[in-house]
Amino acid sequence: MLNKSLKVLMVLAFLLLAGCGGGSEDGGSSEVGVTDTEVVIGSWGPQTGPAAPWGAVVRGMECYFAMVNEEGGIAGRKIRFVNRDDGYQPARTRAVVKEMVESEGVFAFCGGIGTAPGMAVKSYLVENGVPWVGPNTGATHFAYPPEKNIFAGQTPYVDEGSILSQYAVTDLGKQKIAILYQNDDYGKGGVAGAILELQQHDMTLVEKASVELTDSDLSSHALRLKNAGADAVLIFTTPKHAAIILGESAKIGFQPTWLTSLTLADMDLMHTITKGLWKDVIFANFIPMPTSDDPLVQKYKAAQQKHYPEERWSILYMNGFTTAELIAEGIRRCGKDLTREKLIENLENLQDYTVDFQDVRNKYTYGKDNRQGSRSVYLLKCIDGTQFEKLTDFVESDIDINAAIEMMKSGI
Repeated sequence: MLNKSLKVLMVLAFLLLAGCGGGSEDGGSSEVGVTDTEVVIGSWGPQTGPAAPWGAVVRGMECYFAMVNEEGGIAGRKIRFVNRDDGYQPARTRAVVKEMVESEGVFAFCGGIGTAPGMAVKSYLVENGVPWVGPNTGATHFAYPPEKNIFAGQTPYVDEGSILSQYAVTDLGKQKIAILYQNDDYGKGGVAGAILELQQHDMTLVEKASVELTDSDLSSHALRLKNAGADAVLIFTTPKHAAIILGESAKIGFQPTWLTSLTLADMDLMHTITKGLWKDVIFANFIPMPTSDDPLVQKYKAAQQKHYPEERWSILYMNGFTTAELIAEGIRRCGKDLTREKLIENLENLQDYTVDFQDVRNKYTYGKDNRQGSRSVYLLKCIDGTQFEKLTDFVESDIDINAAIEMMKSGI
């Protein structure tokens, strides 16, 4: 009887210890995707399809984490970075994100390219409490209203539309502003920001020409913009469509001032695919240019040349580094005590945080009711594939972002 009772007590003790947490198989944290030696971070982005150039951002993240791991990781943990090609197709995004969460055991997501792909998985990540840091989109959906586990870093498209329009009017003296935009929340954000900014100058957009992702002929769009008499045109499209519209406009002698979202800040790429037509295009940005001699930029570039020498060093690739820096900072602040709740708490307490660049220092601030880290960009003008002129310091939009959101809800 004593032996039987002892066995029962031993079984109960074992079950009690197992249920109390204390650990993964290697004795580490019981948090999903975290052990004493590893953290699993996930992402997605198009490596194929019309938006494939933007996929360089994800590959930049991969290089950043390789650099961090070589330096010893964070608090003794190496980063295992898993990412998937979704082709910029929301249905594929849903499938790959679900697979990364449920099969790969992702602790948190970093980046993730595109508005529609992001919206396809937002509810799933919120419901499952998976932290998502720095979505690679400026759509307002990811910070308005704030969700506990989502931290937006990229400047909202509505703010870009406002800032570009303001510069066109007040600094360039343009009188007739038009926009070419992708017919989704990316492009419509630019439209809403432009409309609200121009209202403050008693002006309206003279033309709004929308583009579908599958469009390949934009000759009619170029004609519409020209016939509207536009002397400045904002572009919120993929690189492919931006190149097409400049080519079609050149054919008909239409030469406005072009101003673009930071999504088209890859001067080298754009100058190449437009065969030099990108010269004098004004564009927004929120990180240093890849040709900068800033020590941190040079450190990033050296990491790319060491770990992935086949990659093209570009603004998009470097954007992957700066996106990854945000989640890395949150993980660093957790130290050994890394859980999803602790990561969210530490990110929520970031105030005026800047990546350690010398000259281009964009500030990120979050709070319990604030999940939009920054609303600023600075403007540059393309001279050629590598040379540029810096036009402004960081500028913050003066529009009411909630008014822009309501405008988009009611229809652009």
